[in-house]
Amino acid sequence: MTLTDRQQQVLDYLRQQIDTTGLPPTIHELMQAFGWASPRAASKHLEALIAAGAIEMAPHKARTIQLAGARRRPDTLELPLVGRVAAGEPILSDGSVERTVAVDRWMFRPSPDFLLRVEGDSMIDDGILDGDLVAGKATPDAEHGQIVIARLGDAGITIKRLHKRGRTLRLLPRNPHHAPIDPDPTEDFAIEGIYCGLLRRA
Repeated sequence: MTLTDRQQQVLDYLRQQIDTTGLPPTIHELMQAFGWASPRAASKHLEALIAAGAIEMAPHKARTIQLAGARRRPDTLELPLVGRVAAGEPILSDGSVERTVAVDRWMFRPSPDFLLRVEGDSMIDDGILDGDLVAGKATPDAEHGQIVIARLGDAGITIKRLHKRGRTLRLLPRNPHHAPIDPDPTEDFAIEGIYCGLLRRA
């Protein structure tokens, strides 16, 4: 398989995105990554990689990209649904998992590890409502402005938007009737994951 330098760069980018997020990039993301002005430029490079046998994909559907030789990933994920989590317990402790739920893996980005049942209305301005099932990616790290799932002392698990200033962290609600939370460094506090999306019952 002989590729041009740019085709190899595109292939390396596809591999990096799939390894990091569990999902291939969209056409728009490819355009942004390589500075292409039109979707056609991205499609032409993907077509060249298909012709070279480097990738496989359904026509005109970038989200179906598979690296050649890679085991095909199922279209569904079996995610543990986390219920009420006891203070001090990891979010995926045996006692907190109610059941598993099958979800379409293409609904979320990055690929989630669990679902958490929302209790309360502190995030309504971000469209997260009481009773929603929030998808989370298990990680202890998060960036300023991300929505995080955090363990907070006796309060158990909370969902808030993270505000970082230097070494200081603040958890911001998205409802003016709720106050921000300033984690006490002496209490049991940890970021358990980042928000990937949600499911809502009809």
